[in-house]
Amino acid sequence: MSLTSTVVIVGAGQAGSELAAELRTLGHTGRVVMIGDEPSLPYKRPPLSKGFLTGAVSTEQLLVRNAAAYERNSIEFIGGTRVTAIDRKAKSVALSDGRTLAYDKLALTTGGQARRLSIPGADLGNVLTLRSIADAAQLQAQLVEGRRLVIVGGGYVGLEAAAVAVKKGAKVTVLEGAPRVLARVTAPEISEFYTRVHREEGVDIRVDVQIDAFDGADGVVTAVRLADGSRIDADCVLVGIGLVPGTELAEAAGLACSNGIVVDEFGQTADPDIFAAGDCANRPSALHGCRVRLESVPNAMEQAKHAARAMVGQPKAYDELPWFWSDQYELKLQMAGLSTGYDQLVIRGSTATRSFAAFYLKEGRIIAADAISQLKEFGVMKKLVAGRAQIAPDRLRDDSLALKDLAAEAGV
Repeated sequence: MSLTSTVVIVGAGQAGSELAAELRTLGHTGRVVMIGDEPSLPYKRPPLSKGFLTGAVSTEQLLVRNAAAYERNSIEFIGGTRVTAIDRKAKSVALSDGRTLAYDKLALTTGGQARRLSIPGADLGNVLTLRSIADAAQLQAQLVEGRRLVIVGGGYVGLEAAAVAVKKGAKVTVLEGAPRVLARVTAPEISEFYTRVHREEGVDIRVDVQIDAFDGADGVVTAVRLADGSRIDADCVLVGIGLVPGTELAEAAGLACSNGIVVDEFGQTADPDIFAAGDCANRPSALHGCRVRLESVPNAMEQAKHAARAMVGQPKAYDELPWFWSDQYELKLQMAGLSTGYDQLVIRGSTATRSFAAFYLKEGRIIAADAISQLKEFGVMKKLVAGRAQIAPDRLRDDSLALKDLAAEAGV
Protein backbone atom coordinates (compact mmCIF):
# COMPACT_ATOMS: atom_id res chain seq x y z
CA MET A 1 0.00 0.00 0.00
CA SER A 2 1.22 3.47 -0.85
CA LEU A 3 1.70 5.78 2.13
CA THR A 4 -0.80 8.11 0.45
CA SER A 5 -3.53 5.48 0.07
CA THR A 6 -6.92 5.64 1.78
CA VAL A 7 -7.58 3.49 4.85
CA VAL A 8 -11.14 3.05 6.09
CA ILE A 9 -11.62 1.71 9.61
CA VAL A 10 -15.03 0.25 10.45
CA GLY A 11 -15.55 0.36 14.20
CA ALA A 12 -14.63 3.20 16.54
CA GLY A 13 -13.51 1.44 19.70
CA GLN A 14 -10.06 1.09 21.22
CA ALA A 15 -8.79 -1.13 18.39
CA GLY A 16 -10.00 1.31 15.74
CA SER A 17 -8.52 4.32 17.50
CA GLU A 18 -5.19 2.57 18.06
CA LEU A 19 -4.97 1.40 14.45
CA ALA A 20 -5.60 4.93 13.14
CA ALA A 21 -2.99 6.45 15.44
CA GLU A 22 -0.43 3.77 14.61
CA LEU A 23 -0.82 4.41 10.88
CA ARG A 24 0.26 8.00 11.46
CA THR A 25 3.13 6.91 13.71
CA LEU A 26 4.33 4.62 10.93
CA GLY A 27 4.37 7.50 8.45
CA HIS A 28 1.12 6.94 6.56
CA THR A 29 0.09 10.31 5.08
CA GLY A 30 -2.99 9.23 3.13
CA ARG A 31 -6.60 9.57 4.16
CA VAL A 32 -7.65 7.72 7.34
CA VAL A 33 -11.39 7.51 8.00
CA MET A 34 -12.85 5.87 11.11
CA ILE A 35 -16.58 5.08 11.20
CA GLY A 36 -18.51 4.31 14.39
CA ASP A 37 -22.16 3.52 14.95
CA GLU A 38 -22.13 5.45 18.25
CA PRO A 39 -21.96 9.25 18.17
CA SER A 40 -19.10 9.36 20.67
CA LEU A 41 -15.41 9.38 19.83
CA PRO A 42 -13.70 6.05 20.69
CA TYR A 43 -13.84 5.38 24.41
CA LYS A 44 -12.66 2.79 26.93
CA ARG A 45 -15.30 0.19 27.72
CA PRO A 46 -13.83 -1.53 30.83
CA PRO A 47 -14.58 1.45 33.14
CA LEU A 48 -18.27 1.24 32.21
CA SER A 49 -18.75 -1.52 34.80
CA LYS A 50 -16.23 0.01 37.22
CA GLY A 51 -15.27 3.68 37.62
CA PHE A 52 -17.89 5.13 35.28
CA LEU A 53 -20.67 3.24 37.06
CA THR A 54 -19.51 4.57 40.44
CA GLY A 55 -19.32 8.11 39.10
CA ALA A 56 -15.56 8.35 39.65
CA VAL A 57 -14.83 8.44 35.90
CA SER A 58 -16.47 11.05 33.67
CA THR A 59 -17.55 10.65 30.06
CA GLU A 60 -14.63 12.86 29.00
CA GLN A 61 -12.20 10.66 30.95
CA LEU A 62 -13.48 7.59 29.10
CA LEU A 63 -12.21 8.88 25.75
CA VAL A 64 -9.19 7.05 24.32
CA ARG A 65 -8.10 10.35 22.72
CA ASN A 66 -9.74 13.76 22.63
CA ALA A 67 -11.05 15.41 19.46
CA ALA A 68 -7.93 17.56 19.13
CA ALA A 69 -5.72 14.45 18.85
CA TYR A 70 -7.69 13.16 15.86
CA GLU A 71 -7.70 16.59 14.23
CA ARG A 72 -3.96 16.98 14.79
CA ASN A 73 -3.35 13.65 13.07
CA SER A 74 -5.86 14.28 10.27
CA ILE A 75 -7.95 11.27 11.28
CA GLU A 76 -11.53 11.70 10.06
CA PHE A 77 -14.27 10.46 12.37
CA ILE A 78 -17.79 9.67 11.20
CA GLY A 79 -19.96 8.93 14.23
CA GLY A 80 -23.53 7.75 14.64
CA THR A 81 -23.30 5.98 11.29
CA ARG A 82 -23.30 2.29 10.39
CA VAL A 83 -21.46 0.62 7.56
CA THR A 84 -24.14 -1.47 5.87
CA ALA A 85 -22.11 -3.35 3.26
CA ILE A 86 -18.63 -3.99 1.89
CA ASP A 87 -18.11 -4.20 -1.87
CA ARG A 88 -14.81 -6.04 -2.17
CA LYS A 89 -14.73 -5.83 -5.95
CA ALA A 90 -15.25 -2.07 -6.03
CA LYS A 91 -13.23 -1.66 -2.81
CA SER A 92 -15.85 0.50 -1.16
CA VAL A 93 -18.18 0.53 1.83
CA ALA A 94 -21.80 1.68 1.94
CA LEU A 95 -22.93 3.84 4.87
CA SER A 96 -26.34 4.03 6.51
CA ASP A 97 -26.59 7.73 5.56
CA GLY A 98 -26.45 6.80 1.87
CA ARG A 99 -22.81 7.67 1.27
CA THR A 100 -20.21 5.36 -0.28
CA LEU A 101 -16.52 5.46 0.68
CA ALA A 102 -13.72 3.97 -1.40
CA TYR A 103 -10.76 2.32 0.31
CA ASP A 104 -7.34 1.01 -0.58
CA LYS A 105 -7.13 -0.91 2.70
CA LEU A 106 -10.03 -1.72 5.02
CA ALA A 107 -9.82 -2.51 8.73
CA LEU A 108 -12.66 -4.20 10.57
CA THR A 109 -12.53 -3.34 14.27
CA THR A 110 -16.20 -4.03 14.80
CA GLY A 111 -15.96 -5.38 18.36
CA GLY A 112 -19.21 -7.03 19.27
CA GLN A 113 -22.63 -6.71 20.83
CA ALA A 114 -23.81 -7.75 24.25
CA ARG A 115 -25.38 -11.21 24.07
CA ARG A 116 -29.09 -11.17 24.81
CA LEU A 117 -31.50 -13.73 26.19
CA SER A 118 -34.20 -15.16 23.95
CA ILE A 119 -36.87 -15.68 26.59
CA PRO A 120 -40.30 -14.16 27.25
CA GLY A 121 -40.00 -10.64 28.67
CA ALA A 122 -36.47 -10.03 27.42
CA ASP A 123 -37.65 -6.83 25.73
CA LEU A 124 -39.28 -5.34 28.84
CA GLY A 125 -38.18 -1.96 30.12
CA ASN A 126 -35.31 -2.02 32.67
CA VAL A 127 -33.92 -5.27 31.23
CA LEU A 128 -30.50 -3.87 30.43
CA THR A 129 -27.14 -4.85 28.98
CA LEU A 130 -23.81 -3.11 29.59
CA ARG A 131 -21.75 -2.43 26.49
CA SER A 132 -22.05 1.30 25.75
CA ILE A 133 -22.02 4.65 27.54
CA ALA A 134 -25.78 4.82 27.04
CA ASP A 135 -26.18 1.37 28.64
CA ALA A 136 -24.04 2.38 31.62
CA ALA A 137 -25.98 5.61 32.12
CA GLN A 138 -29.25 3.66 32.18
CA LEU A 139 -27.89 1.22 34.76
CA GLN A 140 -26.32 3.98 36.82
CA ALA A 141 -29.73 5.61 37.27
CA GLN A 142 -31.05 2.36 38.77
CA LEU A 143 -28.33 2.01 41.41
CA VAL A 144 -30.02 3.63 44.38
CA GLU A 145 -30.73 2.63 47.96
CA GLY A 146 -33.16 -0.28 48.22
CA ARG A 147 -33.51 -0.83 44.45
CA ARG A 148 -33.73 -4.54 43.59
CA LEU A 149 -31.18 -5.44 40.90
CA VAL A 150 -30.97 -8.94 39.44
CA ILE A 151 -27.83 -9.67 37.43
CA VAL A 152 -27.92 -12.55 34.97
CA GLY A 153 -24.37 -13.84 34.52
CA GLY A 154 -21.52 -14.32 36.97
CA GLY A 155 -18.65 -13.24 34.72
CA TYR A 156 -16.51 -10.11 34.87
CA VAL A 157 -19.23 -7.64 33.92
CA GLY A 158 -21.86 -9.13 36.22
CA LEU A 159 -19.61 -9.29 39.27
CA GLU A 160 -18.10 -5.85 38.70
CA ALA A 161 -21.57 -4.33 38.40
CA ALA A 162 -22.68 -6.24 41.50
CA ALA A 163 -19.77 -4.80 43.50
CA VAL A 164 -20.70 -1.24 42.50
CA ALA A 165 -24.45 -1.73 42.99
CA VAL A 166 -24.30 -3.23 46.46
CA LYS A 167 -22.01 -0.43 47.63
CA LYS A 168 -24.65 2.04 46.43
CA GLY A 169 -27.26 0.34 48.60
CA ALA A 170 -29.03 -1.75 45.97
CA LYS A 171 -30.27 -5.22 46.82
CA VAL A 172 -28.31 -7.41 44.41
CA THR A 173 -28.92 -10.98 43.27
CA VAL A 174 -26.52 -12.65 40.81
CA LEU A 175 -27.87 -15.62 38.82
CA GLU A 176 -25.34 -17.91 37.11
CA GLY A 177 -26.28 -20.90 34.98
CA ALA A 178 -22.94 -22.66 35.47
CA PRO A 179 -21.98 -24.43 38.72
CA ARG A 180 -19.77 -21.46 39.73
CA VAL A 181 -19.05 -17.82 38.90
CA LEU A 182 -16.14 -16.96 36.56
CA ALA A 183 -16.34 -20.56 35.35
CA ARG A 184 -14.97 -19.85 31.86
CA VAL A 185 -11.88 -17.97 32.97
CA THR A 186 -10.58 -19.27 36.27
CA ALA A 187 -10.17 -22.26 38.61
CA PRO A 188 -12.82 -23.41 41.11
CA GLU A 189 -10.68 -22.13 44.00
CA ILE A 190 -10.75 -18.60 42.59
CA SER A 191 -14.47 -18.85 41.90
CA GLU A 192 -15.04 -19.90 45.51
CA PHE A 193 -12.97 -16.95 46.73
CA TYR A 194 -14.97 -14.41 44.73
CA THR A 195 -18.28 -16.00 45.70
CA ARG A 196 -17.32 -15.68 49.37
CA VAL A 197 -16.20 -12.07 48.97
CA HIS A 198 -19.44 -11.05 47.26
CA ARG A 199 -21.59 -12.83 49.81
CA GLU A 200 -19.69 -11.13 52.62
CA GLU A 201 -20.50 -7.81 50.95
CA GLY A 202 -24.21 -8.66 50.86
CA VAL A 203 -24.66 -9.98 47.30
CA ASP A 204 -26.98 -12.99 46.91
CA ILE A 205 -25.16 -15.31 44.49
CA ARG A 206 -27.02 -18.31 43.09
CA VAL A 207 -25.44 -20.83 40.72
CA ASP A 208 -26.84 -23.69 38.60
CA VAL A 209 -29.85 -21.47 37.94
CA GLN A 210 -31.98 -21.58 34.79
CA ILE A 211 -34.20 -18.64 33.87
CA ASP A 212 -37.57 -19.19 32.18
CA ALA A 213 -38.84 -15.64 31.73
CA PHE A 214 -38.97 -12.06 32.90
CA ASP A 215 -42.34 -10.97 34.27
CA GLY A 216 -43.49 -7.39 33.93
CA ALA A 217 -46.22 -4.83 34.50
CA ASP A 218 -46.89 -1.71 32.47
CA GLY A 219 -44.03 -2.64 30.15
CA VAL A 220 -41.37 -2.78 32.89
CA VAL A 221 -39.75 -5.84 34.45
CA THR A 222 -41.03 -6.80 37.90
CA ALA A 223 -39.55 -10.25 38.49
CA VAL A 224 -37.34 -13.02 37.16
CA ARG A 225 -39.05 -16.37 36.85
CA LEU A 226 -36.80 -19.43 37.33
CA ALA A 227 -37.15 -22.94 35.92
CA ASP A 228 -37.94 -24.34 39.37
CA GLY A 229 -41.03 -22.14 39.51
CA SER A 230 -39.66 -19.59 41.96
CA ARG A 231 -39.64 -15.82 41.32
CA ILE A 232 -37.19 -13.11 42.29
CA ASP A 233 -38.65 -9.61 42.51
CA ALA A 234 -36.72 -7.10 40.44
CA ASP A 235 -36.85 -3.37 39.71
CA CYS A 236 -34.08 -3.81 37.16
CA VAL A 237 -32.29 -6.70 35.43
CA LEU A 238 -28.78 -6.58 33.99
CA VAL A 239 -27.98 -9.30 31.45
CA GLY A 240 -24.22 -9.89 31.37
CA ILE A 241 -23.76 -13.17 29.53
CA GLY A 242 -20.96 -12.40 27.12
CA LEU A 243 -20.28 -10.89 23.75
CA VAL A 244 -21.38 -11.75 20.22
CA PRO A 245 -18.46 -10.81 17.92
CA GLY A 246 -19.31 -8.30 15.19
CA THR A 247 -18.90 -10.48 12.13
CA GLU A 248 -22.04 -9.62 10.14
CA LEU A 249 -20.34 -7.31 7.66
CA ALA A 250 -17.45 -9.70 7.11
CA GLU A 251 -19.78 -12.67 6.62
CA ALA A 252 -21.95 -10.75 4.14
CA ALA A 253 -18.78 -9.84 2.22
CA GLY A 254 -17.80 -13.51 1.95
CA LEU A 255 -14.91 -13.40 4.41
CA ALA A 256 -14.18 -16.47 6.52
CA CYS A 257 -15.65 -16.25 10.03
CA SER A 258 -15.44 -18.79 12.84
CA ASN A 259 -15.96 -17.41 16.34
CA GLY A 260 -14.83 -14.10 14.90
CA ILE A 261 -13.32 -12.84 11.66
CA VAL A 262 -10.54 -15.23 10.64
CA VAL A 263 -7.17 -13.49 10.24
CA ASP A 264 -3.53 -14.54 10.06
CA GLU A 265 -0.75 -13.58 12.47
CA PHE A 266 -0.55 -10.15 10.82
CA GLY A 267 -4.27 -9.41 11.17
CA GLN A 268 -4.95 -9.98 7.47
CA THR A 269 -8.04 -11.79 6.19
CA ALA A 270 -8.03 -13.95 3.05
CA ASP A 271 -8.62 -10.68 1.17
CA PRO A 272 -5.18 -8.99 1.15
CA ASP A 273 -6.81 -5.55 1.40
CA ILE A 274 -8.97 -6.28 4.44
CA PHE A 275 -7.74 -6.63 8.02
CA ALA A 276 -9.42 -7.20 11.38
CA ALA A 277 -8.38 -6.55 14.97
CA GLY A 278 -9.78 -6.59 18.48
CA ASP A 279 -12.72 -8.47 20.02
CA CYS A 280 -14.05 -9.44 16.58
CA ALA A 281 -10.84 -11.09 15.28
CA ASN A 282 -9.87 -14.75 15.50
CA ARG A 283 -6.12 -15.23 15.06
CA PRO A 284 -3.58 -18.06 15.31
CA SER A 285 -1.41 -18.23 18.43
CA ALA A 286 1.85 -20.15 18.33
CA LEU A 287 2.15 -19.58 22.08
CA HIS A 288 -1.07 -21.51 22.74
CA GLY A 289 -1.00 -23.81 19.71
CA CYS A 290 -4.50 -22.90 18.57
CA ARG A 291 -6.64 -20.08 17.19
CA VAL A 292 -7.93 -17.58 19.75
CA ARG A 293 -10.39 -14.71 19.91
CA LEU A 294 -9.70 -12.53 22.91
CA GLU A 295 -11.87 -9.87 24.51
CA SER A 296 -9.37 -7.59 26.18
CA VAL A 297 -8.02 -4.07 25.82
CA PRO A 298 -4.32 -5.06 25.62
CA ASN A 299 -5.13 -7.54 22.85
CA ALA A 300 -7.23 -5.00 20.93
CA MET A 301 -4.48 -2.39 21.07
CA GLU A 302 -1.59 -4.67 20.16
CA GLN A 303 -3.50 -6.45 17.40
CA ALA A 304 -4.45 -3.08 15.93
CA LYS A 305 -0.82 -1.93 15.93
CA HIS A 306 0.28 -5.10 14.15
CA ALA A 307 -2.49 -4.75 11.56
CA ALA A 308 -1.36 -1.18 10.89
CA ARG A 309 2.22 -2.39 10.39
CA ALA A 310 1.07 -4.96 7.85
CA MET A 311 -0.98 -2.35 6.01
CA VAL A 312 2.04 -0.11 5.46
CA GLY A 313 4.30 -2.97 4.41
CA GLN A 314 6.10 -3.52 7.71
CA PRO A 315 4.52 -6.84 8.78
CA LYS A 316 5.33 -8.26 12.18
CA ALA A 317 3.64 -11.42 13.46
CA TYR A 318 1.43 -10.92 16.51
CA ASP A 319 1.56 -13.48 19.30
CA GLU A 320 1.61 -11.45 22.50
CA LEU A 321 0.78 -12.96 25.89
CA PRO A 322 -2.90 -12.29 26.63
CA TRP A 323 -3.72 -10.61 29.92
CA PHE A 324 -6.87 -9.29 31.54
CA TRP A 325 -8.02 -7.52 34.69
CA SER A 326 -11.12 -7.05 36.83
CA ASP A 327 -11.80 -4.61 39.67
CA GLN A 328 -14.26 -5.74 42.33
CA TYR A 329 -14.46 -3.85 45.64
CA GLU A 330 -10.88 -3.09 46.69
CA LEU A 331 -9.62 -6.20 44.89
CA LYS A 332 -7.75 -6.15 41.59
CA LEU A 333 -7.73 -9.44 39.71
CA GLN A 334 -5.03 -9.64 37.02
CA MET A 335 -4.81 -12.67 34.77
CA ALA A 336 -2.05 -13.70 32.37
CA GLY A 337 -2.23 -16.48 29.77
CA LEU A 338 -5.04 -18.93 29.06
CA SER A 339 -5.60 -21.64 31.64
CA THR A 340 -7.46 -24.04 29.31
CA GLY A 341 -6.09 -27.56 29.71
CA TYR A 342 -4.20 -27.03 32.98
CA ASP A 343 -3.59 -30.14 35.07
CA GLN A 344 -2.39 -28.59 38.34
CA LEU A 345 -3.17 -25.44 40.31
CA VAL A 346 -0.66 -23.97 42.74
CA ILE A 347 -1.89 -21.33 45.22
CA ARG A 348 0.81 -18.97 46.46
CA GLY A 349 -0.41 -17.38 49.69
CA SER A 350 -3.83 -18.03 51.21
CA THR A 351 -7.30 -17.67 49.72
CA ALA A 352 -8.46 -16.84 53.27
CA THR A 353 -6.79 -13.45 52.76
CA ARG A 354 -7.55 -10.90 50.04
CA SER A 355 -4.10 -11.01 48.45
CA PHE A 356 -2.65 -14.16 46.86
CA ALA A 357 -1.68 -15.71 43.53
CA ALA A 358 -2.66 -18.81 41.58
CA PHE A 359 -0.53 -20.57 38.96
CA TYR A 360 -1.91 -22.95 36.34
CA LEU A 361 0.49 -25.71 35.34
CA LYS A 362 0.39 -28.14 32.44
CA GLU A 363 2.92 -30.94 32.39
CA GLY A 364 4.95 -29.06 34.98
CA ARG A 365 5.08 -25.74 33.10
CA ILE A 366 3.26 -22.50 34.01
CA ILE A 367 0.68 -21.68 31.32
CA ALA A 368 -1.39 -19.05 33.15
CA ALA A 369 -1.56 -17.12 36.40
CA ASP A 370 -4.06 -15.13 38.45
CA ALA A 371 -2.95 -12.33 40.76
CA ILE A 372 -5.40 -11.12 43.39
CA SER A 373 -4.20 -7.73 44.66
CA GLN A 374 -0.59 -8.63 43.85
CA LEU A 375 0.25 -5.62 41.71
CA LYS A 376 4.00 -5.68 42.39
CA GLU A 377 4.29 -9.36 41.51
CA PHE A 378 2.19 -9.39 38.34
CA GLY A 379 5.00 -8.31 36.03
CA VAL A 380 7.10 -11.29 37.14
CA MET A 381 4.08 -13.57 36.84
CA LYS A 382 3.60 -12.50 33.20
CA LYS A 383 7.23 -13.37 32.48
CA LEU A 384 6.80 -16.81 34.06
CA VAL A 385 3.75 -17.50 31.89
CA ALA A 386 5.33 -16.16 28.69
CA GLY A 387 8.44 -18.25 29.32
CA ARG A 388 6.44 -21.38 30.19
CA ALA A 389 8.61 -21.57 33.29
CA GLN A 390 9.16 -24.87 35.05
CA ILE A 391 9.33 -24.43 38.83
CA ALA A 392 8.76 -27.14 41.43
CA PRO A 393 5.23 -26.63 42.82
CA ASP A 394 6.44 -26.68 46.43
CA ARG A 395 8.85 -23.82 45.73
CA LEU A 396 6.27 -21.91 43.75
CA ARG A 397 3.81 -22.31 46.63
CA ASP A 398 6.34 -21.05 49.22
CA ASP A 399 5.75 -17.29 49.42
CA SER A 400 8.81 -16.86 51.65
CA LEU A 401 10.81 -17.30 48.42
CA ALA A 402 10.92 -14.17 46.27
CA LEU A 403 9.10 -14.71 42.99
CA LYS A 404 11.74 -12.76 41.06
CA ASP A 405 14.40 -15.14 42.39
CA LEU A 406 12.38 -18.14 41.29
CA ALA A 407 12.00 -16.56 37.88
CA ALA A 408 15.74 -16.00 37.64
CA GLU A 409 16.39 -19.64 38.60
CA ALA A 410 13.94 -20.71 35.87
CA GLY A 411 15.79 -18.60 33.34
CA VAL A 412 12.99 -16.14 32.52
